[in-house]
Amino acid sequence: MNALTLATLRAFWASYPDAEEPLRRWLGLIRRGNYQSFAEVKADFGDADWVKGFIVFDIGGNKYRLVAEPDFDTQRLYVKYIFTHKQYDAWTKAMRSK
Repeated sequence: MNALTLATLRAFWASYPDAEEPLRRWLGLIRRGNYQSFAEVKADFGDADWVKGFIVFDIGGNKYRLVAEPDFDTQRLYVKYIFTHKQYDAWTKAMRSK
């Protein structure tokens, strides 16, 4: 599966250097995958969650959260956000109020 965009990942780990290694590991696993459904993603990433059309991945032992929008037909995974756990909590709170 093609994860877009690497620039988003790089920008995040520039601010949070300890996120680089787990994000690179996540990216390698995603790129090797050929996922047709969320269930298949969940089989490889047991901590992944489906939240309002997005897949949320725990990164770095749940220290960070990566929010991605999948397009299983085209094998693209659009990285929308990467958050610290605290930032993610604020985002989910805002999403619930919509």
